[in-house]
Amino acid sequence: MQRKRYSPGRAPGTLLGLGAGIAVTLGALTGCSAADPTEDVTLDAKAGAAAAAVAPPGRYRTLFEPCGAVTHAILRELLPGTATMTDADRAKALRGTPAVTYDTDRRVGCAWNADAENGAHRLVLDVERVVSYDPTVSDATRAQEVYARKQLAAGIVVPETPTATTTSTAVAPSSTAASPSSSTPPATPTEPATPTAPTTPPTDAATGTGTGTASPTGAPATAPTNTPSAPAATGLEPRTLGGLGDIAFVDDALGKPGGNGQQRVVSVVFRTSNVIVTVEYRQRTTGAAAAPDSKELQDRAQNLARLLAERLEE
Repeated sequence: MQRKRYSPGRAPGTLLGLGAGIAVTLGALTGCSAADPTEDVTLDAKAGAAAAAVAPPGRYRTLFEPCGAVTHAILRELLPGTATMTDADRAKALRGTPAVTYDTDRRVGCAWNADAENGAHRLVLDVERVVSYDPTVSDATRAQEVYARKQLAAGIVVPETPTATTTSTAVAPSSTAASPSSSTPPATPTEPATPTAPTTPPTDAATGTGTGTASPTGAPATAPTNTPSAPAATGLEPRTLGGLGDIAFVDDALGKPGGNGQQRVVSVVFRTSNVIVTVEYRQRTTGAAAAPDSKELQDRAQNLARLLAERLEE
């Protein structure tokens, strides 16, 4: 019987078995290593979503010292009664009285007073740093909520949403009316306007509120001059202000006249990020003296508020 010749290094069965074993081992290792990156990606995505839900902190972490935030030159202008004081009393009045607070990083304030022969002036400064304890709500957003409550308390409504709605509503009819005008004679829309113009002058003459001269729209041209509430249209009424912080408003309230005179209180409130600043400036007259001038008090309060806004930017 003839035997098979043995050749060293050639063992088919052994090599195939060894190769299959190595392949299985590599496959197992490859399978394990391929599962790890998938889990890492999933965990990283969850961590990123959680991190994205955390609102950013406010811009300000501390507050400035309020009594030293207003220069003596400005205080002398706002408190004219200091001109007749003795040096000791003037120094005390200009130094101011700090507000009692328990956390000067959250809220500070200062007040100044000065009496004069014809009345008194008082200036109050309040600075609040708002902090949101909700990680999903930023400090600036929470500060805006606090500011909005102050504005609503002053009777001032932010007109952004109503204005946008009114504008879009007014544009729609205009574009709709433009389409039929090209195919329909203009006599129909013009006829209603014709009797309106002659109707307005007799109405004015009957009420005595004007000279009988009407504008093309039918409104009397001289009505504002004879209206008792004309000063309210001079721009001194409570309103929002532009160019002061992120958002601002001014409030103006005149107290009822009494035996001790009258008092006008002007407040300018503005928000910059998560800080809300309130400048309250009031003047009280004595006896039969005229009511404090609204424009003068508003101008002075706004000028001080703008200086404090610049102070926050430093």
